[in-house]
Amino acid sequence: MRFAFSDEDEALRREVRDFIAENLDEKAAQELYDAKHGGGYGDDAKALLAKIDAKGWNAVSWPTEYGGQGKSRTAQFVIEEEFYRAAQLIIGGGGTGAPAVLASGNEEQKREFVTGSIRREVVFCQGYSEPQCGTDLAGVRCRATRVDDTYVINGQKIYTTHAQNATHIFLLVRTDPDSTRSRGLSILLVPMDMPGITVRPLWTVQSDPPAPIGTTYGEPRTNEVFFEDVVVPASCLLGEEGDGWAVSQRGLNLDRVGAWRYLISVMRDEDIVNYLKSSEDPAVRGKAQNDGVRDKVAEIWIEGQVCRLMTMRSISIEGRGGTFTYEGSAEKVWAPEHGVRTTEAITQILGPGAQLLSDSPDRIEKGVYAHNLMGAYQSTVNHGSVQVKRDQIARKGLGMPRPRKAT
Repeated sequence: MRFAFSDEDEALRREVRDFIAENLDEKAAQELYDAKHGGGYGDDAKALLAKIDAKGWNAVSWPTEYGGQGKSRTAQFVIEEEFYRAAQLIIGGGGTGAPAVLASGNEEQKREFVTGSIRREVVFCQGYSEPQCGTDLAGVRCRATRVDDTYVINGQKIYTTHAQNATHIFLLVRTDPDSTRSRGLSILLVPMDMPGITVRPLWTVQSDPPAPIGTTYGEPRTNEVFFEDVVVPASCLLGEEGDGWAVSQRGLNLDRVGAWRYLISVMRDEDIVNYLKSSEDPAVRGKAQNDGVRDKVAEIWIEGQVCRLMTMRSISIEGRGGTFTYEGSAEKVWAPEHGVRTTEAITQILGPGAQLLSDSPDRIEKGVYAHNLMGAYQSTVNHGSVQVKRDQIARKGLGMPRPRKAT
């Protein structure tokens, strides 16, 4: 892998930064944040997105036949990194489900869902977790029964973020009723407006008071999704019936590759460095000169660079057509645990005021440090728990055997 960007990539970075400075104002940033949390795009945000689309930046590395630019994955990384750092705006299809469709879909599905994602006409939410199986996805009970050329879906999903906004759900179901564990699972691409689907909100700890812009895990709402005799055409099947475990794991790995994934974990590092450097408060400036504080900030900054290098390694593997084995799992362990260590260290550095939420008149930096502290542990569970990922690293990366079952 390369440890430096090319001159062409750095020129692109300068172009993106100039564009952001010229076009992203406080109002557009607020509208983007509101839209991310279910508010819909305002006029300023729409105008900004239209300019981004005109540049072709929303899908720089995606195949040209589906509406992309067909350029390097590194170029997409540069664009994604700058927009996410500036406004937590995900550019380039991360989190859409479209990477899994590109990897496992047929031609018709690619033209519908990949092209639709680029145009923002298709928005996926992820239907994996269930009340009886959160991180243990092999225990899925939601069923899809084949009836002629349709599937009939019954069951429930939980912690389905953005289900209230999505056009489709990337749904993991059990299509073989006699199967157990990871066998007999399939992926269906299900429209959210089908009769029999009910979305019910689950309000998070970040909803009251609301998390400020810049909070890493600040979703005020997730959802329960219920399926009662939902009938969808068999063409909704992604990949082969019964191969859903491989399709879902492939999708999760591809979905983790990108600048925004590593920035989720390291923007906290940048926050505290910028705050200590720029604050005019004498007490804060004193902390910035404290040897112990400086050592701790340097330590978490170095850990953050490890997150970045892991992401660059994954991009390098994807760019040359390699196969992911343990790399995505290694990122998923290191980055979230780094985020937890960072939020705890920041709270210790700044003292009790760092625990005051956004509605407190004495909050620090609009309460972002306190809200980040509340959300940090969420990242150790999202997209698979770090405990499960350690098992995958052991088996796929180190070749260790599966643990023996207790007798």
